[in-house]
Amino acid sequence: MTNPNCAALALISLALCAASAHAQTKTTYPTRPVRLVVPMAAGGGSDSMARLTAQRLSERFGQQFVVDNRGGGGGLIGIGIAVQALPDGHTLMLVSGSFPASVATHRPDNDPIGNLAGIVKLGFSPFALAVTPSLPAKSVRDLVDYARTRPGQLSYPVPGVGSLTHLVTEQFAQQAGIRMLHVPYKSTGLGMPDLLKGETHLILGGLSPLLSHIQQGRLRGLAVTTAKRWNAVPDLPTLAETLPGFVVESWFGLVAPKRTPAGIVALLNQSANEMLAETETRKALDALGIAPAGGGSDDFGKLIRSDYARALNVVRDAKIRAE
Repeated sequence: MTNPNCAALALISLALCAASAHAQTKTTYPTRPVRLVVPMAAGGGSDSMARLTAQRLSERFGQQFVVDNRGGGGGLIGIGIAVQALPDGHTLMLVSGSFPASVATHRPDNDPIGNLAGIVKLGFSPFALAVTPSLPAKSVRDLVDYARTRPGQLSYPVPGVGSLTHLVTEQFAQQAGIRMLHVPYKSTGLGMPDLLKGETHLILGGLSPLLSHIQQGRLRGLAVTTAKRWNAVPDLPTLAETLPGFVVESWFGLVAPKRTPAGIVALLNQSANEMLAETETRKALDALGIAPAGGGSDDFGKLIRSDYARALNVVRDAKIRAE
């Protein structure tokens, strides 16, 4: 029979060893500037989140975290750099919800989902469902009923085939039992003029670029996709109020190559959580329309894998093929 005193001593010993390893990691990492890869071009939401994160972590560690934008290939160029990097904590990647969507669409050979480890979920914001004012729909139920009588007639802009916006809208269509037409553009911004002119009919995309159009009446907001209503648009219901279980976040987070030492991952996770608790960080995120997240590295890894599995199902059922 195990002696309870011995078991307690063993647990204390393990805890002390873990604390010692963490303290040692903190004094030895990082030893040089840390590269923060962003698999998107400069100027978008991922870039803004990366620059805020790099600034805050540089201040905390006393070593530069340098943003390296590597857009192109649906994000696969930057993702490939992170997958192939030395797992020593000196190359990290800022990912968004587009990461599992892009991998599900393109299915690269380097298995980014399996070869990149989650560090922390940094923040999230909703998608918003909005329609042009010329459409008679005043609610999600109105839109679904209208679309069901006009299969394939309503269209929506997407920033590329297989993009997160494309997959989320297809998920909505599948769950609602409707069929719509996607119209590809190189970016959400390039698709906006046609949407505002009524040449396309609706959008299910990130709230931030839609917010001013909704507030000024150029688009009619119908719902947000977070589990709860969003403070910036408190009058908009959640999509789940009409389609139970439909909850999708536009999130951001940090990942590292798979074999990055656990002590470094734990230190980065702790530092990011502390950063997210700071008033100045929260104010900066609020200005970007992002709510702070935080949490454990395992939880973030589970989120990535869950979103990837969901994206695979949407790609299969909608027969989406990357261009």
